[in-house]
Amino acid sequence: MPLYTFGPFQLDGESRRLTRGAEMIPLSDRHVEVLAQLVTQAPNIVTKDALIDAAWRDVAVTDNSLEQAISILRRALGDTGALFIETVPRRGYRFVAPVTREVRRESDEGLAALLAPHRAWLEGQSLLETLERERVTGAEAAFRRALEALPDLAAPHVGLANACAFRFEMTRSLDAPDLGALSSAVQHAREACQLEPGLAEAWATLGFVLSRAGHSTDALAASRRAVALEPDNWRHQLRLAFVSWGEERLRAASRALRLLPGLALAHFLSATVHVARQSFDAAEREIEAGVAAQDAQPEGGARFSGVGLYWLGGLLRLHRGDEPAAMTWFERELSARGQAHLYGPECCANVHYARGALAWRSGDPSAAAAAFDQGLSVASGHLLARAARTALSAAHADTVDAALDSQLVRLREHGFIIDAAIAAGVPCVMRGDDAVAATAIEAACAEAPPGSQGWLLPLDPLFQLQARPDVWAGVMAALRTRAA
Repeated sequence: MPLYTFGPFQLDGESRRLTRGAEMIPLSDRHVEVLAQLVTQAPNIVTKDALIDAAWRDVAVTDNSLEQAISILRRALGDTGALFIETVPRRGYRFVAPVTREVRRESDEGLAALLAPHRAWLEGQSLLETLERERVTGAEAAFRRALEALPDLAAPHVGLANACAFRFEMTRSLDAPDLGALSSAVQHAREACQLEPGLAEAWATLGFVLSRAGHSTDALAASRRAVALEPDNWRHQLRLAFVSWGEERLRAASRALRLLPGLALAHFLSATVHVARQSFDAAEREIEAGVAAQDAQPEGGARFSGVGLYWLGGLLRLHRGDEPAAMTWFERELSARGQAHLYGPECCANVHYARGALAWRSGDPSAAAAAFDQGLSVASGHLLARAARTALSAAHADTVDAALDSQLVRLREHGFIIDAAIAAGVPCVMRGDDAVAATAIEAACAEAPPGSQGWLLPLDPLFQLQARPDVWAGVMAALRTRAA
């Protein structure tokens, strides 16, 4: 990269830093950019418009801002600053001091040092896309190394935002989710977008982390911007499918599959919309395709590997009355491979909750309690398992109710009011007050912002909406409308 020397000063063309000997001259990025434009084009005149465009880009400023920048530069260059930058009336400015341009050649060791943070970023990206819990931790460490070396580049911030978001996801179904990790994820994603507004990956990441924080509208806007910038990137389409809902989720998932066939997670996301619409045949077709794609994935190292497909397939089989087949599918979900996945413990807890619901429906509260406890042992904050266990265990009701109430408050604060209403409806259903639960959930559907909340309710084995269609008709209609 070039180095520009003039008088006792040196301007680094790569880092955009001005030094005088060993001393760094403190200047803002915009002021350094003005100086760089003058130095690199010396001794030619640089117009005011050209300097403003280079330093302020899309920000509207007046000539006064440029005049102040020139004044600051002259002071930074010392009492003789006027001998460096000449004002050319009505035309612009010219750098008049002799400038020596040198091309810096890096040694092999220097090249290795330059490549190291980029290698760290690639390492982190590769680890992150496996969605395996242990590898996510390694990815975060790699991105922190990259960020330490390249703090002003957007890419390390993008990687760290994803790693922090995934750390939150690993704790989302625990008693104490890592909200600090989620906050860090939002911070790094925003920083990446500010550093490089044209980087689609930054906007896709911002959309993802905002969706986890409950900011659904901004999440969707950011994800749409990512797709607009790079419409043929399967990652951005998958993220758009993740944060969107209804027809938009179906379209985005379909585009992701066209760009990367065999993407099991895209099939899962499509199936969720069909379940909410109560289009169960379409949901089964997606799950069958997703399971085939998941089973074809290599052990370890697959990008965005699928999980939850056997659990959802089991629920669909339960819904059509095939309990033995459902149990077989549930066993597949509990495989060791699923446990290593980012969402593996949560999906396994979903299976235990389903088994507990079946036991309770069959009149075996002891087996139901054991299954709910097993689910909570895997994911201590599993909302429905906790609500069901609370309803079964009066002896520990005070302790468990306090934890459950805390979860419900947190959900409502972040806009997840349908999920909160469903959890609050569990004890109502278990004591036979389906109408009370249905009324509250229907009201929550009318109040909640657009999104995927409540999509699973038509298949929930505890609620069994299909058993009392007269009571649940309003809720089912509301879910269909939300999934349109």
